[in-house]
Amino acid sequence: MSDDFLIARNPEAGSTLPYLLRVPLGPDGVVLKARETWPRTGKVYCHRAVGWPREPEIVERVPVRSCVRRGAAIDLVLDRSRENRSQFVLTRVRGGREAIFWQTARTAKQARPAVDLPTARASGVSELEIVVDSHERYAWAFSHQQATTTRRALPVGDYAVELAGRVVAAVERKSLPDLVATLTSGRMRYLLADLARLPRAAVVVEDRYSRVFALDRVRPAVVADAIAECAARFPQVPIQFCETRALAQEWTYRFFGAALREETAQIGSDERVAELPAAVAPSAAEVRAWARANGFAVSDRGRIPAAVLTAFERRRA
Repeated sequence: MSDDFLIARNPEAGSTLPYLLRVPLGPDGVVLKARETWPRTGKVYCHRAVGWPREPEIVERVPVRSCVRRGAAIDLVLDRSRENRSQFVLTRVRGGREAIFWQTARTAKQARPAVDLPTARASGVSELEIVVDSHERYAWAFSHQQATTTRRALPVGDYAVELAGRVVAAVERKSLPDLVATLTSGRMRYLLADLARLPRAAVVVEDRYSRVFALDRVRPAVVADAIAECAARFPQVPIQFCETRALAQEWTYRFFGAALREETAQIGSDERVAELPAAVAPSAAEVRAWARANGFAVSDRGRIPAAVLTAFERRRA
């Protein structure tokens, strides 16, 4: 068996863990089922697999520098420049059930707020369909929320909701490194300009704002100033820091529900306003005819006295 770190597709039909990982620990290696191919945005849940398939569909093969078990953790270092250090942690969750989490140094530092996400519908919307851009990698599934997703190309944003075939709200998802790269390269202002054309839009960051000031490859003040400048230039497109991937999904779900409700209310109010009678100014002949019929003396030409105009408006009201 190879000493490389192997990622293959899980042949088990209908599994929520679509990948198999072979970790080269011991003579035969350790095989795990995993939700993702690398813990990029958060800890990845893993589960023990029955074994390695005879003819696996390999997704990725990476040489290994070291693979060492230290207590209840397995430290894995891959032979590549990026995404090379990670750790598998064996722990137990509520009820004593075993759980295995795959993490990196960055994802291990992410806060895990002690909150239970609500299950109520967003703004009372019973059927919320979220469009996911077809180019979005590692897309949110909204599995905790009462929503369905469909994938297709979006003109702007990573996620959107539509009403009558028109995009009424969009969200651009960013990890903190992606946000920093977009800000420092100057691409953010063009992205925000596109989002500002929509009725409602936001940029959602899967991290805390305080993490900006822990950056070590770019000056934190440069990033903080860039965020502030974007907020001042495009106040209609907020940059929302949501602490974790799960909270970012929840915020987006609630935002889309509120956006659909507002848009529906706006359409209804437009129709009601259109049904109101038009405010057409009366002609001078109509005012003179009304004045004579009600005992006011007016000439056939010239200005109509202010007292007559006032009385006419009061009667009409």
